[in-house]
Amino acid sequence: MPEPTIEHFFKTRAEASTAAADFIGNTLKARLQTGAEASLVVSGGSSPIDCFNHLSEVDLDWSDVRILLSDERWVPAKDNNSNENLVRTQLLQNNASTAHLLPVYDDQIDIGLRCEAIDLALQELELPFAASLLGMGEDGHFASLFPDAENLASGLSLDNRQLCIPVITAASPYPRVSLTLTALSNSDNIVLLLFGKKKRDVYEAAKSAHCTYPLAALLSQNRAPIQVYWAP
Repeated sequence: MPEPTIEHFFKTRAEASTAAADFIGNTLKARLQTGAEASLVVSGGSSPIDCFNHLSEVDLDWSDVRILLSDERWVPAKDNNSNENLVRTQLLQNNASTAHLLPVYDDQIDIGLRCEAIDLALQELELPFAASLLGMGEDGHFASLFPDAENLASGLSLDNRQLCIPVITAASPYPRVSLTLTALSNSDNIVLLLFGKKKRDVYEAAKSAHCTYPLAALLSQNRAPIQVYWAP
């Protein structure tokens, strides 16, 4: 049984970002010391940028690290809305430039078939993931598991064997690809990085057993311990 959620609250976002990066870096080092490859799941958005920048300078054998996206918009990798673009420019720099990123978008294939291909690729990795760095929206979504997605229930069900699903949400003009809770909970550690009072309020509400935010499913799962890093 994993440890309960551990909360780390800071006065500044820079402190929270650095602390989260240090934790992830140490987690990756510990995995690599066993002789195994390490996989790190990361989210997009603005919240993890400082964390990415700090993490990119951590001294470890990044060539043995696999970087995976928790979710992605169905746009080309060079698009400004692409999470892959963000990760390549903010994380895969400095020492982390030799890490291997699994792309999501492929203009030669249907989004549903691409999700199936990613699912197979994830199954070939050395699981569990060493860590998953996630954010959260003010609507309580994480990855691209949005409250209005028609397949939200399957995305949050731990009985669902799918690791990757397509998502349609009114919150985005683009179709999305998202890892499921089944996939994300297959992590040695989940790091939840949150900023601002509104997200803190959503997080606190999601602790309730009767809360309907998608985040509540993440907090209530008992497969992976969660480290929460928050700052105003």
